[in-house]
Amino acid sequence: MTAVLPAAGWGGALLGLAASLVLVWYGFRAQARPGSIRLGQLRAATMVVLGGAVLSMAALETALLTDDFAMSYVAETHSRATPLLFTITSAWSALGGSIVLWALLLAGFVFAACRKVRDAGDRLGTGALGFMGLVAAFFFGLVTTVANPFRILPNPPADGPGPNPLLRNDIMVAIHPPLLYLGFVGFTVSFAYAMSALLIRRGGTDWLVRTRRANLVAWTFLTAGVVVGAWWSYEVLGWGGYWAWDPVENAALIPWLVATAFIHSAVVQVKRGTLQAWNFVLALATFALTILGTFLTRSSVVASVHSFTQSGVGPALLGFFVLVLAGGFTLFALRGEAVASRTRSLRLASREGVFLINNLVLCLFAFIVLLGTVYPVFVEAFTGDQVSVGRPFFDRMAVPLSFALLLAMGAGPFTPYRWASAAVLWTRLRWPLLLGSAAAAAVALAGIHSVGVVAVVLLATTIVAASIRHLVVSAPSKRPSGLWRLVSGQRAYWGGQVAHIGVAVAAVAISVAGATATRATATLTPGATAEFASYTVTFVASEQHDEPDRTQRDAHLEFRADGRLAWTAEPKLETFANQPQAVGTPDVWSTSGRDVYVALAQLTPGSVTVNLYRYPLMSWLWAGGFLMAAGGLWALSERRRRRPSEIAPAEEAASHA
Repeated sequence: MTAVLPAAGWGGALLGLAASLVLVWYGFRAQARPGSIRLGQLRAATMVVLGGAVLSMAALETALLTDDFAMSYVAETHSRATPLLFTITSAWSALGGSIVLWALLLAGFVFAACRKVRDAGDRLGTGALGFMGLVAAFFFGLVTTVANPFRILPNPPADGPGPNPLLRNDIMVAIHPPLLYLGFVGFTVSFAYAMSALLIRRGGTDWLVRTRRANLVAWTFLTAGVVVGAWWSYEVLGWGGYWAWDPVENAALIPWLVATAFIHSAVVQVKRGTLQAWNFVLALATFALTILGTFLTRSSVVASVHSFTQSGVGPALLGFFVLVLAGGFTLFALRGEAVASRTRSLRLASREGVFLINNLVLCLFAFIVLLGTVYPVFVEAFTGDQVSVGRPFFDRMAVPLSFALLLAMGAGPFTPYRWASAAVLWTRLRWPLLLGSAAAAAVALAGIHSVGVVAVVLLATTIVAASIRHLVVSAPSKRPSGLWRLVSGQRAYWGGQVAHIGVAVAAVAISVAGATATRATATLTPGATAEFASYTVTFVASEQHDEPDRTQRDAHLEFRADGRLAWTAEPKLETFANQPQAVGTPDVWSTSGRDVYVALAQLTPGSVTVNLYRYPLMSWLWAGGFLMAAGGLWALSERRRRRPSEIAPAEEAASHA
């Protein structure tokens, strides 16, 4: 009986691999010889791909839930004392299982893409299925070979070590990885359609229109995944921050930046017929960067809290990344001229011009982060020396680029297509700029003299005010019903505006929290006090709690303001069974105006050392991040398929205002 689940899991992956190869054959044959393959054959192949992936994941989850330690993955990542939630999430908390989840999500996207192909004579769609089959075959190949979690152990242990301590002490392990994987995997669709369009020399906007929803799904989930990951780091790791420019954090940020450029650039091509060749490059680059991010996460080439242990998956992913780049750009070089834009007029003083500038800044941002991330890897590979690129480099380069992005974001959506006169721009941005200037002056008068903070407040307020002005001017009536009709009738455009407002809110939070944070370290004995940020902090006591899978020690600290108890902090240190590494969990008191953050540095029977932080507007960062994802969801909720001429009607609605 112990061999049933491993055999079922490996057999499902093998079935998915075989069906993926069949899909490759069907897809490319249907593209080369329309009519030679029936639509039913394509759909049957995708159903088997999905069925194989579901069988593999079901077998893996069942083995975890039934404590089947004869399966190697269960023996390496599970323990009988692991709570149910973290038993379920163990399926993607280590290398082999994460690749199984990847294959499952990819199979879902393949199946959904096939449902959109209505005719076997659709050369663009069948070719895209062929390319998606190639990608699926690679990941199923990993599951059946170097990343196989279904190996049978001849002498299974009675119990296992359990998940990594960092992956079993917070519910976000159930949210962050699936969101991130959905984002990464989703960009396979646009890559496949772009390659298919190049293969048959078909330019135009058809491939962009057909992948628009997949791009928005991927971008929305990747945005949410990055935000939740930052929040998880802030709430769990105890170092007092949310973004450390960790190589694997960067590996998620880089494709997000390029994908954001792609989504904006696609709008320009659909609306104005320009940037066609550039969009092929962006689609290819986004997908390639997701593979690179997967390589960085699942190999040991970088030192990171996120990376998995060394295995044969790293070389395989690196080889696939090189193959994607070489094959993709070779095809683009051979076909690029045939699909290049025929419309050559593009003025910088226009919406398409501002979007192009926005694209270039985003791509430059991505390149700098990529350079800082992989430079130490190349140095060590070629010289053997170990070097590091830290926060000072990234901050020094990111800050000016972030200002440029905010500036382009503030002007782009409100700049007319073709040509923007100074008079029109002044009419549209005059009141938003005045409000932004007033907000910046108020910040300066409040005692914040950082030039960066004042500039961010100016730009962010202008962005929000410009969106609100545009909404009021464009609405058929100024009553709430009229505003709702506009926003719900043009969801793609207003979803973008909600995302821009989210970026503005997050930018204010990042700048203010970074410039005005208060930090301190205090060592206290029971009953002793320390002053911190207008609070009197008293160490009351420490306690130990024994639970089935862990031992928890916590410290109780009272925060008093004007003699009254305001908050009791309980930061923790947890030690898990079979895991020597202790994990600290900070305690955070969040309000709309500030966070007070307490993390244990050391806890002994007679004293406690705590790191104390006060961050103004920290909750605004999470609100801004989720507003960005909400904007993507709002754009996705638009059901009616619009013609290219309708992509951005709201932008033109106020052109005469």
